[in-house]
Amino acid sequence: DRGLPALGICFGHQLLAHALGGRVADMGEYELGYREVRRIDTDADGSDADPDPLFEGLDEAFLVFTTHSDTVAELPPGATAIATNDYGNHGFRLGHVVGVQAHPEYDQTMAEAVTMTKDLPDERIQSVLDGITDENHARACETKRLFDNFTDYARRLRTERAAAD
Repeated sequence: DRGLPALGICFGHQLLAHALGGRVADMGEYELGYREVRRIDTDADGSDADPDPLFEGLDEAFLVFTTHSDTVAELPPGATAIATNDYGNHGFRLGHVVGVQAHPEYDQTMAEAVTMTKDLPDERIQSVLDGITDENHARACETKRLFDNFTDYARRLRTERAAAD
């Protein structure tokens, strides 16, 4: 209500969507491991748009570590989808509030630890563990840029508001 910027990651993404009037639902499956996500660079009417400021400096498709079985099935009223993959919504924006489904903050140790806690078939767990490589981690580290992008955005917003007062 106060127009403050907020960033939600994974459950935070889902929580923000729900709190803002969206719908979160069980996917009926588990997205786990390094997965490719794509920015959505179109407006609601389908016309080309600049990438969301959160993804500034990232390629159109980027690698992230995912671990979730719920998804934002319906965006909050007025929200814009900003990222997606085959499992569904991976990012939205509503004003100064943004959410992303994946975990750009995970290092390899955390990715392995989280994977080992999942109640999934051994073959699936091993497949995910096999994908936690130095190469995939290095590619996924590029996505950590979104944290700097978000804090830069919040600083710009604060500066603009101070100048307006």
